[in-house]
Parts: sequence; structure tokens; C-alpha cells
Amino acid sequence: MSALALRLAGPLQSWGASARFARRTTETAPTKSGVIGLLAAALGRPRGAGLSDLAALRYAVRIDQPGTRLRDFQTAHHADTGKAMPVSERFYLADAVFVAAVAGDDDLVRTLHAAVRAPVYLPYLGRRSCPPQGPVDLGVRSTGDPIDALKAEGWQASEWYRQQRRQDSLIALIILGEGTVGNRLDGALRDQPVSFDPRHRRYALRSVVCTSVDVPNPDFSPPTRENRPPVPVPRHEPETLLSPMDGP
Repeated sequence: MSALALRLAGPLQSWGASARFARRTTETAPTKSGVIGLLAAALGRPRGAGLSDLAALRYAVRIDQPGTRLRDFQTAHHADTGKAMPVSERFYLADAVFVAAVAGDDDLVRTLHAAVRAPVYLPYLGRRSCPPQGPVDLGVRSTGDPIDALKAEGWQASEWYRQQRRQDSLIALIILGEGTVGNRLDGALRDQPVSFDPRHRRYALRSVVCTSVDVPNPDFSPPTRENRPPVPVPRHEPETLLSPMDGP
């Protein structure tokens, strides 16, 4: 058993688990169905192909940089009639960075590793309008537990984000995984892929647990006279020194 680690970062991401009709929401972290879809695209599998081997992979994701939630409104028209479709409300995560891991049979993981390095179809982060920033491949790890793989991974947040958090050399990151951690269940998501066939997409419920891990901040430096933050300058408000005028 081994695990494949992936860095999922880009200007925009959108990972829907309950998006329907004109309101397309996003989860706070990549869904299993979204990452399995990315891997299936890298393999060049048609949408109607079987998913049993990929769906059986164990999955976990770590939130390294939560990003900012954005809302957008989009319009569209029917190609044949030109009739306007309802305005759709779509949500995205901007400037977010995640590390995902899938674990399973060694041969399958090696095949997936080769696919993400030379994908048949370009990967995207939940939606086709959300390309990744740089390579998604972080390599193969010799563990069958995706949570263990994420605990050993360095902090993948953007440099500017790490520099804003120099106050501590250890950063607690949240991991969402499958199964139980200490026999605790934190919730469920309908993001277990069953079929990506556009005529009848199907997803099953998947149990989700939450844990955390401390990782070192490579941009940490203890405060010194040279890098100490500047003392804020008080606002100049001379009118506050004036006494109120007496009445006539």
C-alpha cells in the first residue's frame, strides 16, 4: 500500500458536494469526488467508464491555506433556441492551498502518479474554469494511510501567507479524512463517486473525521530589532484638542 500526495492550489477553486440547479456552492476543502474526477481525467477515462478502483482509494485532505469565499453570478442561453436560462449563483475559494492524499494498491498509485505528471486531459480544481497553479504532483509516500502521509508533508501555503504568520514556528493544520479517529465521527458528505456519467451522475455518503497536525513554518524568525514590526503611528487629529465654543 502507498499514497499519492497532491498540491491543489490556484487562483480559484470550487468543490461542490451538494450543488444543485442555479445555486452552485463549494465546500471548504476539496471533495473526494472532485479529486477522483481529477485523477480519472488524468488517466483519460471517459465519463461513463467504471470508477470502482478509484472510488475504493482512501482519501484525506489538509487545509494549508483556507482562502477566501467568493460569489459570482453567471448567465447562459440555450444553444438551439437562444432562450435565456436562469441566472446561476456560483461560489469559489480564492487563493486557497490544499494537500490531498489518496492511498491504495501500489500499482494503482504508481499509475496515478504517472498520469498526473503527464495527464491525458488537463486537471482542474473542481470546475473547468479553475486550472491549478503549477504541478499538482507531490510524489508517492510509502504508507497506506492518507492521514499519515499528510502529517509528514511540509507546509504548502504560499510564501506571502506563511510570512504573515511568523509569530509561531508551528502551525496547526486541519485534516479531513475517512474512517474514525479515536472512534469519533464528525459528519458525512455526499462525495463518494459512484458514476460520472452525465446522464445519471451518482454519489454516495461518506463519513468524514477531523484531526489536526502541527507543521513547522519555514518562514519563521524570532523577533529582533531588525525585523520587529514598526510601532503604529497615532492618527493626527488636532481638532480633538480644541475646546467647544461657548454659546452666544
